[in-house]
Amino acid sequence: MSQPDGKKIFFENLSGAGKAIAVLTSGGDAQGMNAAVRAVVRMGLYVGAKVYFIREGYQGMVDGGDNIKEASWESVSSMLQVGGTVIGSARCKEFRTHEGRLKAAHNLVQRGITNLCVIGGDGSLTGANLFREEWSGLLGELVEQGSIAADAVQKYSALHIVGMVGSIDNDFCGTDMTIGTDSALHRIIEVVDAIMTTAQSHQRTFVLEVMGRHCGYLALVSALACGADWVLIPEMPPEDGWEDKMCQKLSATRSRGTRLNIIIVAEGAIDRHGKSITSSYVKDLVVRCLGFDTRVTILGHVQRGGTPSAFDRILASRMGVEAVLALLETTANTPACVVSLCGNQSVRLPLMECVQMTQEVQKAMDEKRFEEAVRLRGRSFENNLKTYKLLAHRKPESELPTSNFNVAVLNVGAPAAGMNAAVRSAVRVGISEGHKMFAVSDGFEGFYKGQIKEIKWADVGGWTGQGGSLLGTKRTLPAKYVDKIAEQMRQHNINALLIVGGFEAFESLLQLYEARATYEEFCVPMCMLPATISNNVPGTDLSIGADTALNAIVETCDRIKQSASGTKRRVFIIETMGGYCGYLASVGGLAAGADAAYIYEEPFDIRDLQANVEHLTEKMKTSIQRGLVLRNENCNENYTTDFIYQLYSEEGKGVFDSRKNVLGHMQQGGAPSPFDRNFGTKISAKAMQWVTRKLVETVRHGRVFANSDDSCCLLGMRRRALVFQPVVQLKDETDFVHRIPKEQWWLKLRPLMKILAKYKTSYDVSDSGQLEHIVRNRPRELDASVAM
Repeated sequence: MSQPDGKKIFFENLSGAGKAIAVLTSGGDAQGMNAAVRAVVRMGLYVGAKVYFIREGYQGMVDGGDNIKEASWESVSSMLQVGGTVIGSARCKEFRTHEGRLKAAHNLVQRGITNLCVIGGDGSLTGANLFREEWSGLLGELVEQGSIAADAVQKYSALHIVGMVGSIDNDFCGTDMTIGTDSALHRIIEVVDAIMTTAQSHQRTFVLEVMGRHCGYLALVSALACGADWVLIPEMPPEDGWEDKMCQKLSATRSRGTRLNIIIVAEGAIDRHGKSITSSYVKDLVVRCLGFDTRVTILGHVQRGGTPSAFDRILASRMGVEAVLALLETTANTPACVVSLCGNQSVRLPLMECVQMTQEVQKAMDEKRFEEAVRLRGRSFENNLKTYKLLAHRKPESELPTSNFNVAVLNVGAPAAGMNAAVRSAVRVGISEGHKMFAVSDGFEGFYKGQIKEIKWADVGGWTGQGGSLLGTKRTLPAKYVDKIAEQMRQHNINALLIVGGFEAFESLLQLYEARATYEEFCVPMCMLPATISNNVPGTDLSIGADTALNAIVETCDRIKQSASGTKRRVFIIETMGGYCGYLASVGGLAAGADAAYIYEEPFDIRDLQANVEHLTEKMKTSIQRGLVLRNENCNENYTTDFIYQLYSEEGKGVFDSRKNVLGHMQQGGAPSPFDRNFGTKISAKAMQWVTRKLVETVRHGRVFANSDDSCCLLGMRRRALVFQPVVQLKDETDFVHRIPKEQWWLKLRPLMKILAKYKTSYDVSDSGQLEHIVRNRPRELDASVAM
């Protein structure tokens, strides 16, 4: 663990001493903006800069006075879990005028501010860039008016700007996810899940209208996440005659025994002729043509509200720190940039390139070049649309290819939220590719007992939002029963295997690979999808289920911290799951604003514990009322949760008292988050397409024979790419004793947690984003599209 008096970070050229940074939120609010503001303030103060809040966005910059206020460390406490933006946001007509920008420049120069961090949408960021371009001219005018001294022009010669995109619509090109989008999806999916139960009771059709005047991202992804029957978005209007096709689809779904229909409409949905398609029009259509009992629900500003999700807190915290680094490194010739996320990696992109690309999308839509608009939205959006079409619209039997291949899918290991979404996706994509799909119950235990049956398209309806594992899952490894499993493979003529699971699934695939030498039945394409809350599988940065578990941890930490409000100072010691992998403790700690997180990967001793207690004691003596300490369940066999609780209780006497909480299996339960639903759905679809390619490549005279390393793979996300990796090649990257990868990317996030908790620690800037140019068509192998 880091000690409060540890070594200073950065090189001399990255010091913020003598610099002034201002942060503002502008345009529409988005959950996670506060986490970004907190990160900018604390990182700015950490490097020695002065940091200012600009309240009420550009309006506050123009008005000046108390709207521009110096920030302190404590001024951003307890705001991480708050939705919206506590420093306020307003649309400002005055800033669009030259006179307004002149006033704003005067207010900034008075306080020596030449570094701006703007959190907003494309309009806010475009305004910031214009302000930057006019800066020297504005200072010249202020000198002529006698408002500022002549030497101020030289002293404050350049205005540096870094943007972070805060928008629930995810309508900004160049970034996989904007701050607030994931939280908005949480609100939508919570409503859809609740509506589904009442719709099923009354056999109703529900038409849901979600936000997205110019961008259909929320509608598309929520449709993918809940398995909606139909979705209408502005980027891809339906073909003429869509009304009849939609009604036929709804009628066919009901005839197969489904008791409800869900239609999702983006507020900006249009037809091919540019005519608006409203939710009330869709409702009237369904009632008139089918006579179904139909209701409309317009979600409205509910989508903007509520507490930010774990994903948005982590994204905003990472982006906030990255923004300060970018401001420290900028020169007079550096273009204004936005910090964003590509796959799982921070990147910096020229602001105006992103803005121009975003405007091109709208232009393409206005000119009815809809395919072009979808392509310009980016590979992630394109993939979402293709996957939705693949899973939602069943082709008639006559149009399906006939492959004569049998593919089995099973879950192995502990249950993880999102497993069912992955299985549904695999089954439906497999059927679309012409395969016969088989479901294996209870993992390899069910496999050797012959619990294998064919699974059809309709069998997996409604699976996306279900937690746990509907197929059933066990930790049993195949090695002991390999002969019986081979016999079942032969009996059912299984030509390929898709395994969804955690570390046990990885070990199982290795055992089946090794069994190929003895049993020809295992010489078939085999693929594994990582699904575990622990996120401890080698070969992937993220696993299905980890995001849901993080949200459970963060929500519980919020409640636990809130329980101490109004009482005396209190520290909570919280134990998380994860085996020997500290992912949940570390990343959950970053998202919940923890003061420390104890993990196996970063050994600690009694001196570290003492330093942490002393550090918390100092903070408690000022204005911090609550402390949060997370401990991974297997971080140390001697420093148990009870030991740490008793140590903090004893050492904190007279300053704070302590409480402990073991979160346990609540981290494994619950409905999957939107992220896990979509991550599971998309990587499963990709895996099934890989299986099809391998089957075609390896079939000879009607018989499949695949024994090469690359026919037994794990599909994982590595930085920006989704990669199929032979499991045998991952053996050297794995610590089998502790069931973790030898190298884990998230360890680089731990210094962020410590810095934001006021520890002095070293920070590796080598992994920070470099200025890149926006790529219009990313190569397919670089398509992580992780952020849904």
